[in-house]
Formats: sequence, structure tokens, C-alpha cells
Amino acid sequence: MSTLAAPVRVSPVIKFFRWSLLGTGVVYGAFHQSRLGKKEAALREAEAKQKIIRDEKLAIEKKLAADREIRELEALAK
Repeated sequence: MSTLAAPVRVSPVIKFFRWSLLGTGVVYGAFHQSRLGKKEAALREAEAKQKIIRDEKLAIEKKLAADREIRELEALAK
């Protein structure tokens, strides 16, 4: 069984900088997440508007395709 060495005493200055950098990273992450969230919300809103237009075009295309298919079937039935 191995024995562990005594823990090394870390300087208070090093501890201060470690905690300061950790806090700074958390604050930066929160700021960055907020900024990216706002951009993403704007993109989702624009995509929602485009989806309405795209769905209308698809509905029109489906209706035209269905009408065309009915006419072709009627022509074949004659």
C-alpha cells in the first residue's frame, strides 16, 4: 500500500487568482450566453415568418400537383 505525501500549502495569492479567474469566467459565460440567446431568438423569429410563407407555397404546389394528377388520370380513363 502506498503512502500519500503531505498536501502542499498553496499560496493565498495563487488561490485568489484561481478564484478570481473562475468568477470572471462564470460572469463572461453568462454574458456570452445572454448575447447568443438574443441572437438566436431573432433568428427563430425570422425563421417562423419564413416558415409561414414556405408552408403556403408548399400547400399551393401540392394542390396544383393533385389537380394535375387528377386531370392525367381522367385523360387515361377516356
